[in-house]
Amino acid sequence: MFFNMFKKELKEVLTIGSIISIAAMSFVFAMIGQSVGNIEEKLEVKPAIGLINNDNGIFGIISTQILQETSDIIYNGSDKSAGLQEVIAEKGIALIEIPSDFSDSIYNNEQGKLNINWVVQGVGPFDGISSDVLDYVLNAVEKEISKIIITQELDLDPNLILNPLTTSQTTFLKEKEFRGLSPNELINTFSTQSYLIPTLIMMIIMMSGSSIISSMGLEKENKTLETLLTLPVKRNYIILSKIIASTISGLILAAIYMVGMTYYMKSFSFSGVVDLQAYNLTLNIYDYTLMGLSVFMSLLAGLSLCLALGSFAKDYKSAQSLLFPVTVLAIFSMLMTMFMDFSTMPTFIKIFIFIIPFSHPMMAMKSLMLKEYALVISGIIYSSIFAAIMIIITILIFNSDRLLVGKLQKNKKSAKNLVS
Repeated sequence: MFFNMFKKELKEVLTIGSIISIAAMSFVFAMIGQSVGNIEEKLEVKPAIGLINNDNGIFGIISTQILQETSDIIYNGSDKSAGLQEVIAEKGIALIEIPSDFSDSIYNNEQGKLNINWVVQGVGPFDGISSDVLDYVLNAVEKEISKIIITQELDLDPNLILNPLTTSQTTFLKEKEFRGLSPNELINTFSTQSYLIPTLIMMIIMMSGSSIISSMGLEKENKTLETLLTLPVKRNYIILSKIIASTISGLILAAIYMVGMTYYMKSFSFSGVVDLQAYNLTLNIYDYTLMGLSVFMSLLAGLSLCLALGSFAKDYKSAQSLLFPVTVLAIFSMLMTMFMDFSTMPTFIKIFIFIIPFSHPMMAMKSLMLKEYALVISGIIYSSIFAAIMIIITILIFNSDRLLVGKLQKNKKSAKNLVS
C-alpha cells in the first residue's frame, strides 16, 4: 500500500514537464557560466595593443617601456593607418600614439596627451572589460611619470604631478568612427537606449505566456474546453483567436509599460549624455517600422509556442510547470542581450540565442542604431516561420485526441472510445 501511494505521489511531482524545466534551467546556467569564464580569461590576458612613439624624450621612452612590459604589442611603428589595420585584424584593443611633444608638454607644466584609438567588437557591457584592463595599464604609466617628476624635483604644478596625463580618445566600431568617445561612453549610450526592449519582451512573454498556458490548463480542468470544441466553430479559428488576442493584450501591456518607464526614467538625470544625432545613431521611420515588426512577430512566435505547450497541460498545476522553460528562456535572452553584443557572443550561445524567437527584438535596437539590418530582417523572417510552424503544430494537436488527454493514446481503439 505504501509503495503504491509513494509511486502515485512521485508521478504527480516528478513529471516530464518538471524534468524538462530543470534540464533547460541547468543548460542555461551552464552557458552563462561559460560566458563568465570567457570574461575572466580576458581579465587575465595582457591587452593587445598597437604602439606609435613619436617622442624621444624621457617620458615618451618610459611610457613605451611600461606599455611593452604590461601589454602584448601587436604593432610597433609610425604609420597610424597601418597600425589601425593591424589592431583590427588581430582583434586588439587599441592603438596608442605618443605625440612628438609629449615630454616637452610635461616639462612646460602641461599635461602630456596620449592619442588612444580604441577598437571594440561590440557594444555590450561585457565588451568594455578589455578597455578597463588597458585603463589599469595607463594608470601604471601615469604613476611612473609622477615618480620621475618627483625624483627629478621638477618645479611643476602639484595637480600636474598627480595627474600628468590626459587622453584624446576615438573609438572604432564596425568600420564606424566615434571621435571623442571612449568605449565605456559608447557602450553606456547603447545600453541606455536599448535596455528597455529586453526587459519589456521578457515581462510580456512571462505575463501573456502564463495567461495563455494557464487558461488552457483551467479549460481542461473545468471541462470547458470540451464544450468549446462542440460549438459550430472551426478549431483553426479558436487557435487564431487565442494567439491574436494574447498578442494584442501583450502589445497593450507593452505600451503601458513603456509609458510608465519613460516617465520613470525622466526622473533621473544622466551625466555625459551623448548627442545621438551627432553620431548618426538616431532611428528613422523605416527603423521604427522594422522594430515594430520584430516585436509583433516575436510575440506572435513566443505566444504560439506557449499555446502549443498549453495543449499538453492536463490541468492548471501541470500548466504552471510547462511555463517554467519559457520563463527561463525569456530571462536568459534578456540577460545575454543586455550584457553582451550578439556579434561577440561565443558561437554556441549565438546559435542558441538566435533560435529563441523572442530574443530578436531584444537585439534589434542596437543593430538599428548602427544601421545594420541583416540581423533584424533575418530575425523577423525566422520569427514568422517559427510562429507558422507552432500554429500548424497547434492545429494538428487541436484536431487530435492529444488536446483532451494531454498525451497520445497507446492504441487507436482507446482513442476512439475516449472521443465517443
